[in-house]
Amino acid sequence: MLDIETFDNLRGGNVAYKALAHPVAAENLAVLAAAAGKVAIFDPDGIAGPLLALCPGFDVEGVYVQDTLALGKMRGGHAARPLTELSHANVKCVLIAAFDGQRMAERLVPFAPQGAKILTLDGARLPEAMLTNKTRYLESVNFATNFVFFRDDGQFATRLTTANYWSGYGAKAVRFFHRLYDGAGAVLAEWEDEAPAGPGGYVLDSNVIRRRFGLGPFAGQLFIHAMGVAGHDVVKYALDTYATDNGASLSCTHDANAWPSERFAGLPAPRADERVILWVQNSHAVPIPAGAMALDRMGAEAPVAIDMEIAPFASYPLDVADYFPGLHWPAQLELRAGRHVVRPRYEVVRGGRTRIAHINVERGDLKDDPGIKTLHPSMGRGFLLPFPVLPRTRFKTIVQPTPMAISEQNLPLRLDVFAADGTKLLERFLGKLPRRHDLALDLDDVLAPDALAEGGHAELVYDFREGGEANGWMHALFRFEDRQSGHAAESSFGAHIFNTIMTYKNEPQSYSGKPPGLSTRLFLKLGFGGRESFCVLIYPASGPWAPQSDTALELYGANGTLLDTAKFSIACSGSAIVFTSRYFTAEKLREASETGYVLIRDTTCRLFGFHGVDNGAGGFSFDHMFGF
Repeated sequence: MLDIETFDNLRGGNVAYKALAHPVAAENLAVLAAAAGKVAIFDPDGIAGPLLALCPGFDVEGVYVQDTLALGKMRGGHAARPLTELSHANVKCVLIAAFDGQRMAERLVPFAPQGAKILTLDGARLPEAMLTNKTRYLESVNFATNFVFFRDDGQFATRLTTANYWSGYGAKAVRFFHRLYDGAGAVLAEWEDEAPAGPGGYVLDSNVIRRRFGLGPFAGQLFIHAMGVAGHDVVKYALDTYATDNGASLSCTHDANAWPSERFAGLPAPRADERVILWVQNSHAVPIPAGAMALDRMGAEAPVAIDMEIAPFASYPLDVADYFPGLHWPAQLELRAGRHVVRPRYEVVRGGRTRIAHINVERGDLKDDPGIKTLHPSMGRGFLLPFPVLPRTRFKTIVQPTPMAISEQNLPLRLDVFAADGTKLLERFLGKLPRRHDLALDLDDVLAPDALAEGGHAELVYDFREGGEANGWMHALFRFEDRQSGHAAESSFGAHIFNTIMTYKNEPQSYSGKPPGLSTRLFLKLGFGGRESFCVLIYPASGPWAPQSDTALELYGANGTLLDTAKFSIACSGSAIVFTSRYFTAEKLREASETGYVLIRDTTCRLFGFHGVDNGAGGFSFDHMFGF
């Protein structure tokens, strides 16, 4: 396990981790380590472990602390010693494991070995031009970063779409720093772009980048750092993968989540006629040792080690069948990632088509919550996991619950199905599913043949009629298949409490301020290359709420100009399929261009959505939307 702390739901993201792991900072750390020689580390903030994990090049004599309660505890492989012993260290250099540490360095002089040079981590700072807050280095806005699965190999291209959503929080001049790595982890290109001055759209197409820098084929990852931001410290984006060889492949995924995790789950085993490739992409400047990660069939507790070293920032396509031959859908796997990677993508190859999706963070900090079983009646149905049922005349919809916490041993679940007008059509108890279950429910098996011909939605809900436990982190994989073309898309997400004035802990969630979060701000990218943009919006309600939504579609141009607005409503517990061409004229969509976007706004309720594009020939993409 890599000795780093990244993210937890109580404290949020660990800024010190991002400051040490940033690719540019990692280069500076390596230079600092080479120049320091044998070094004693003073560790006032408890980051010696992550520091030495991410930069093992330091030749460490010992780690020293002020905190008497920390004495003897391991930090970066060294038992912490009292700072009063520092003067006896046989070193010519002392490193203070802290940023903005000049005043601390001055105070340390009397306790350092005679003549020793005192260094701080300020020697590994990012350049001033990359900082948003120049007065305090460990500020979250200084590290608004993310990784992107980026490929352009003659068969597939990738396309990142986002917007300057920071302008809505007061940011004036946002810039993007990019570094593109090939599959071996070598840097192919590095550049900066300016974001639109207002809330305009921003697109990076691998085809364009390849021509811009004269690159050959590549399959690797892009590191992106937004500078001058406000409000949000994560780069959110939608990522399309599309065929460039006249093939039929088309898919989209959500952003990479930015934080390495101990485990990830929701990786489907292949069907007998499929290959499932997991893209393992190293997020750090140190190699992933052979055997440091493993795959396991969910619930089997028999992990199989990934038996090769993966170079810094390298990408490795791992064929699941090489590790679990004969294992097929509906079995699912977990990745024991050891905090080496951010949320990985996987690729499913079937019948000449390839689709890309992502797995999710399997939480290690989450325990069963008895309060969920005894929620106050005012919370209604409590936690809901909504997902679309696409029009059944064209599509099959399949749902597979996925354990998403290490402690989770069972999933007591019910399926509720709703028509677009909010009418409940069906309740079906799914059972108290064990961690190692094999349920993948095709809604064709539970719905009447003519039901939801034009689409609707369903919700997974906790149901304790046979006992079981719950933690609120209910997840599932949703698979959608075109009955004619065979094209498929899949997505996964987790549950929340939706649209009730009463609260339970931090639910219903809110993007800003205290819960409940009863408003909507969702990003819908526009179509590209002749493909049409669409989304499915769901109005889930745990308890009684407004009978109809008051939803607006705001069409923005590439420069952030609001070009048009369309309004409509969705019934409570209902849904709507939105094609942009049905709400905006062709002239307005041309004016918005492929870099424009639609912002979905509603101040009366919290909507949940899935988005994609349709190529009009049986190909489509589909994944959950993001908000800001």
